[in-house]
Amino acid sequence: MQFTPVVSIVDDDKAVRLALGSLIRSLGWQAGMYESAEEFLSSGQAAHTSCLISDVRMPGMSGIEMHECLRAQGHAPATIFISAYPTPALQEKAVSNGALVLLQKPYKSAVILHWLSVALGNP
Repeated sequence: MQFTPVVSIVDDDKAVRLALGSLIRSLGWQAGMYESAEEFLSSGQAAHTSCLISDVRMPGMSGIEMHECLRAQGHAPATIFISAYPTPALQEKAVSNGALVLLQKPYKSAVILHWLSVALGNP
């Protein structure tokens, strides 16, 4: 049986979730889509997630706070953060907490594809 990676997308912007989900599925991977960090954490899917793509700023818990919770639980998958307002301090915090990268919205599909390949071990 072949393993199909699961990419979980956490973003309060429905258009972003749908676009990323469509891209992920077009590559033959499974996509889980969540409107908030709280929804993802309560879904029970963290342990099954191969790669997490998350917005940083969302109502309620931030993407950074969610990632810290996942790390504390021992279920932090390879993580790609996205933000419309990245700052050097935010970049440093994300990467020092174990994220692969913090990408600025809007980003080119080739950039997200590169980081997905890094995250899933398919360079």
